[in-house]
Amino acid sequence: MLAVGNSGREDRVMAERNNVLVRVRNLKKYFPITRGVFQRHVGDVKAVDDVSFDIYQGETLGLVGESGSGKTTVGRTMLRLYEPTGGEIDFEGRDLAKLSPSELRETRRRMQIIFQDPYASLNPRMTVGGIVGEPLEVHRVAKGKEKRERVQELLRLVGLNPYFVNRYPHEFSGGQRQRVGIARALALNPDLIVCDEPISSLDVSIQAQVVNLLEELQERMGLTYLFIAHDLSMVRHISDRVAVMYLGKIMELTDRDELYTNPLNPYTQALMSAVPVPDPVVEEERQRIILEGDIPSPSTPPKGCNFNTRCPAARDVCFESHPELLEIEPGHFCACHVVEREGRAEIR
Repeated sequence: MLAVGNSGREDRVMAERNNVLVRVRNLKKYFPITRGVFQRHVGDVKAVDDVSFDIYQGETLGLVGESGSGKTTVGRTMLRLYEPTGGEIDFEGRDLAKLSPSELRETRRRMQIIFQDPYASLNPRMTVGGIVGEPLEVHRVAKGKEKRERVQELLRLVGLNPYFVNRYPHEFSGGQRQRVGIARALALNPDLIVCDEPISSLDVSIQAQVVNLLEELQERMGLTYLFIAHDLSMVRHISDRVAVMYLGKIMELTDRDELYTNPLNPYTQALMSAVPVPDPVVEEERQRIILEGDIPSPSTPPKGCNFNTRCPAARDVCFESHPELLEIEPGHFCACHVVEREGRAEIR
């Protein structure tokens, strides 16, 4: 079952709120579109387009949005698994976008990722011991007996039998494989872990176990998470703050409780209306917001606000320019012309 006590985590995050671990400013990631024999550049897929946010030491920042909104690309570009097209990624005073390969290699020890699919992210030809111990060898942290002991310690830490080191990934269930992926991410004692939808491919009963494990590890090791997910209920449980993305841009960013009780952006309001409430009376009375149409292509985003083609509260100004992400209330950021002018976008 999910843990219910979050007061300790909230106190810890409040105490460390002034300590920014990662500061992302105007981050862009465009994938070029080419045609013809000579691969002529004819356009770009704007997967991430001018995104800015901070991640505080010890917190969990949730990142939500529809498929194709750019969530995974943000996480991978932060770690420079994708080379950024533009912007800054400040990690404790160092711009990761400008680091040389040798400097990046050293910094990467402190940043890791847990991939979405535990069936695809583990090499089927390697044993669990080889998979978890590979970062130790690559960064020359441990080898031989010391490496084997460290791998067993990591397996024990994530709730697996330490004597499974000689087994292969196909011998494990999906939940166990994801625990192996978590152990690999912890091998170098990182400060930041990007959790790229780590529970989306798991059974519901296993999802709760993995989320509880991530919370326990965060408390024990002082980890900082960027938690990317589709499940809004799970994001509310594990996150301290939540950022909402749509078509490559952040539409709203605030404390998790504030976001769920007082969403300002029309897109966020539509997302929150889809979250089921375990009270039949409340569920029957609340308004569902059904968005019409599909998310536009990131290669040809609409002029003005990216959400204007589906927004039920759109005004003329929304078709002229994209709104800036402004602090509407203390700690509550929103990108919406209507909210900026009227304080809140009322759905008509």
